[in-house]
Amino acid sequence: MKALLRATALSVILVSSALPVWAEVDPAVQAKFETIYKTEWEWRGKQSAANEDTPADQRTGGLPDVSKAAQDKKLAYWQNVLKELDAIDTSKLSEKDADNYRVYRFQIETLINGQVYKLYERPLAGDTSFWADLNYIASGTLRTEADYRNYIKTLGDMPRYFGQNIDNMRSGLKRGFTLPRVSLQGRDVSLTQVIEAKGEANPFYKPFKHFPATIAADKQAELKKLGLEAIQKSVIPAHQNVLTFLNGEYTPKATTSIAAIDLPDGRNFYQAQIYEYTTLTLTPDQIHQIGLDEVAKIRGEMDAVMKEVGFKGDLKAFLTFLRTDQQFYAKTPQELLDRSAWAAKMFDGKAGDYFGRLPRMRFAIIPVAPEIAPFYTSGRGGPGGYWVNTYNLPSRPLYSVMALTLHESAPGHAFQMPLAMENKGLPPFRQSGYISAYGEGWALYSERLGVEMGMYQTPYERFGMLSYQMWRAARLVVDTGMHAKGWTRDQALTFLRENTALSEHEITTEVDRYIAWPGQALSYYLGEMAIWKTRAKAEAALGEKFDIRAFHDTVLELGSVPLPVMEQAVDRFIARGGTSPYKDEN
Repeated sequence: MKALLRATALSVILVSSALPVWAEVDPAVQAKFETIYKTEWEWRGKQSAANEDTPADQRTGGLPDVSKAAQDKKLAYWQNVLKELDAIDTSKLSEKDADNYRVYRFQIETLINGQVYKLYERPLAGDTSFWADLNYIASGTLRTEADYRNYIKTLGDMPRYFGQNIDNMRSGLKRGFTLPRVSLQGRDVSLTQVIEAKGEANPFYKPFKHFPATIAADKQAELKKLGLEAIQKSVIPAHQNVLTFLNGEYTPKATTSIAAIDLPDGRNFYQAQIYEYTTLTLTPDQIHQIGLDEVAKIRGEMDAVMKEVGFKGDLKAFLTFLRTDQQFYAKTPQELLDRSAWAAKMFDGKAGDYFGRLPRMRFAIIPVAPEIAPFYTSGRGGPGGYWVNTYNLPSRPLYSVMALTLHESAPGHAFQMPLAMENKGLPPFRQSGYISAYGEGWALYSERLGVEMGMYQTPYERFGMLSYQMWRAARLVVDTGMHAKGWTRDQALTFLRENTALSEHEITTEVDRYIAWPGQALSYYLGEMAIWKTRAKAEAALGEKFDIRAFHDTVLELGSVPLPVMEQAVDRFIARGGTSPYKDEN
């Protein structure tokens, strides 16, 4: 499908990308900027918690200081960095460093916003939380005795780390800055499953079940003993303390409003979230209207598929058919995993026709852990992994597997993120940083790209792709509706029921995720629209010289960037005649 079909309505969301005229580069200015970001990046890495995208063998053990005093230091530090950035004369930077400056400044601005609005007082969102996020450290590869001792150190640090998060949540509770009460339902499951799993049955014991042959048997026995002690003395009590606080104190007093604008300084808070997750300065009303317009367009594409399969009823009847006919659902978790693996390998056979550079990193297909699966999204991907949710199989239609796989694995997250990490021409903050509008926009673009790649084998799979497109367009309506326009939860549920083929379980978990995570849902469709717009522009300008592989390489070699930075990169791609950024390496 040509990009021109997806390029409408985008002039309202991207700033002008006229290429700047560069003054003479000043090495001293470049060196000053480099010192700023290298110093801050090293410091920033020491402040971050472990998460699903950080392999366990890359950690030194322990968990970060998230106390109020530490949070205040972060704010002061980043505000000082911003002052230093303000003193940089960007006209004296090279073109490459000017891009680095814009990406880096955006990161610092959003980090400051997070501290100003005290997001650390809400250390849980849609399907994430400070405690459940740590489950992923048990899935990393431990290769040495030191790796295991660092892991044990991390387990032993949980009581302090969890306690600091509880203190922060208690401060948020006092000023009315909590998750909405409805978003907290079921959160105790991820805690109780850890608390009730004793000894070797505990999920944090997993690394001790298999050791590298290079670790001697006596050392293995010692490490197992230390691991069990840490689980019993630290892991389980830490989770029990959170459960007691959550059920006894936090949830009963949590806000009942679902709207971000009803939080302290809520309108400014929501606008800051919009900026962080879209990299744009659109208002909620503008985004809401873009969503309504795009929903109407996709509805037309859905009608065409219904005619193709000869369905006689209306969209509501067709959605009921899709949600209830057993031909569309896996009978076992393994069947769903197998279909996901098949979809991923099908992409491998076509990758070379659409991408010039491929990542070296491979990814595994992993079922979502049972303790978080009930309220987790349908899938998630990143470096080295594509997590497929096999919980509640009647809510996981097979006609959506291809779109989900393209989004989460390749050429989506498990493809784009490793490419950035492996790009040695980028500074570390661009190799490892993640800007949602770009990352989620690329993953959603990957879903529709599957049409021209020939990935969808049946009209139902294409409808699954369209349902996913509709789902993301509907998010623009639902997120802004609930957080800024007075929509109720039931209105949001109804809007998704009437416009997408999502199951009732998915609709409920998704709406509750948007309630708990204001603005994040806006990333996807606005980001995708930006990529299709720049592609359409390149196709029109280059004509027969347009090479889809070179275009994709141009977008992917950037790392994760604000959308206007991507637009300027494509303008340079056009100006150089459509050649790949890697042409000199070939």
